Amino acid sequence: MELKNDRFLRALARQPVDRTPVWMMRQAGRYLPEYREVRAQAGSFMDLCRDRDRACEVTLQPLERYPLDAAILFSDILTIPDAMGLGLYFETGEGPKFRKPVRTPEAVEALAVPDAERDLDYVMNAVSTIRRELNGRVPLIGFSGSPWTLATYMVEGASSKDFRHVKAMLYDTPDTMHRLLDTLAHAVTDYLNAQIRAGAQAVQIFDTWGGTLSTPAYLEFSLRYMEQIVAGLIREHEGRKVPVILFTKNGGQWLEDLAATGADGLGLDWTTELSAARARVGHRVALQGNLDPNVLFARPTAIRAEVARILDSYGEGPGHVFNLGHGISQFTNPDHVTAFMDALHELSPAYHRHIAHA
Repeated sequence: MELKNDRFLRALARQPVDRTPVWMMRQAGRYLPEYREVRAQAGSFMDLCRDRDRACEVTLQPLERYPLDAAILFSDILTIPDAMGLGLYFETGEGPKFRKPVRTPEAVEALAVPDAERDLDYVMNAVSTIRRELNGRVPLIGFSGSPWTLATYMVEGASSKDFRHVKAMLYDTPDTMHRLLDTLAHAVTDYLNAQIRAGAQAVQIFDTWGGTLSTPAYLEFSLRYMEQIVAGLIREHEGRKVPVILFTKNGGQWLEDLAATGADGLGLDWTTELSAARARVGHRVALQGNLDPNVLFARPTAIRAEVARILDSYGEGPGHVFNLGHGISQFTNPDHVTAFMDALHELSPAYHRHIAHA
């Protein structure tokens, strides 16, 4: 099937494009009234994830409103530990929780890598359904949480502010932590490869909590396992390269190490300036970022000014994917997203015009 808009994939390959491509983390979500309607019909968040038709519907909803350059699978980063039998559930106002936290060597030893195509078939069904319904309109992004990020939820048993249980395991029993992370790295590799076979045309690894680690701990317990995953991924499918993006929230100090993993692109949050990132690693990888999502609560004139500043910071030439710094807020006004899109579409061609057909 011909891809009608490959701007996103070309940017990740640092090839010429006519304007800066854009997609948003949490692209489908509670800021859209049409999403809230489907979510209410589904009954629960995980019921929505497991319903391939509804998951497809909410994945496509943002593309009906905004001229985005990629769709991202609607799912959750905790599908893998859920498939491991840890009893994932959600409490209103408190986020995800597990009925069986993993806090002992015995609990880690008991974990098995899920069969992605059997145990997570609802994800693959959603991917194939979305890909069919896109009909080549834009590429589809698949994703997973990083091993370290998944481990934080599995060991803590829920979201955490201090990560005391998982960090105690890291420092007290590093061999147990490595065993857990190695199991998760194999699971994530299999999971992402299954998504690619089902139709994902790019994949992103969300290392949401890597930035909570010291540099030595990050390199040993987070980056090491993302590098292992990158090495094991399908990198070409259906005659086209399948790019991989790594995103460590608050990870700007490790850009050189991230670029050395073999990833095609690095996601940046707004605490890392694009010009500095490009000077450090932009000749090796594409850069994705990095608008502070809270800018979208400001007036359209302020949104436009910040879009212009970010484009100026990256400068001319390919290799830039415009993205929110780590995700759109549920409270964002959809009209402000329109203002953001309008500004980007008006301003970004000037940074590509003289090389678009090189």
